[in-house]
Amino acid sequence: MKNAKKSPTKQLEKFSNIFTQLGLVLVLFIVFITLEHQTEEKTVAVFESDNSKVVYVAPDTEVLFTKEPKVVPKVTMIKASPFIVDEVVKGKNNIIETVFEDVKIENPVLIDLESVVEVKVNEPFVEDVDFVNIQNAPVFKGCENLSKEENKVCFEKKMKQFVQRNFDVELANEIGLRAGVHKIHTQFVIDDKGEIVDVKIRTAYKTLEKEALRVIEKLPKFKPGIQNSRTVKVRYNLPIAFSLQ
Repeated sequence: MKNAKKSPTKQLEKFSNIFTQLGLVLVLFIVFITLEHQTEEKTVAVFESDNSKVVYVAPDTEVLFTKEPKVVPKVTMIKASPFIVDEVVKGKNNIIETVFEDVKIENPVLIDLESVVEVKVNEPFVEDVDFVNIQNAPVFKGCENLSKEENKVCFEKKMKQFVQRNFDVELANEIGLRAGVHKIHTQFVIDDKGEIVDVKIRTAYKTLEKEALRVIEKLPKFKPGIQNSRTVKVRYNLPIAFSLQ
């Protein structure tokens, strides 16, 4: 007896459950792989003026970039004050206009300031002045209230009279001088206070030198001489001469 032939429809129904199970397993496997898959992190670099920072953004986060508006400084306009024109008053003009013709215009001379040298002119200080060159000679007692020339003449006259009255000529006989004219050269200074200082005597005899010094020291106090409106020292030469017979 021959075996009955299997029906194809029944064969397919027999394996349909197996196919269904395999499909479910495949779907579960795909879902598992999807859940286990790790998404890469996205990084966005933000550049700032001070320092840079790294911001981590999740995969499902939308990143929006906004542009800040540029701030333009406001310019304030300064209003100028109104210009007021002076009112012109019409009237009579009495000013006479003079026109100069043929006026020569000279070119100015330029001066280099660096080449200019400042010079200070100071009046030289005079230590003492000779009696001949003094402007206002010292005043001897009894010669007051005279002119410059008259005062000099009076001074010379008074000085000679004083020496003749006070010098002891008899000393020449005591030291045995021979007959003839003998001179003693003397010089002294009348200071700015009118007193006698810096006396110098030249003679060959010590006795005559002491006598001449005694006479000079006996002179009265003078009114000091004046040069360039100030009192100065005056140098005076007094030769003493006498004659023996």
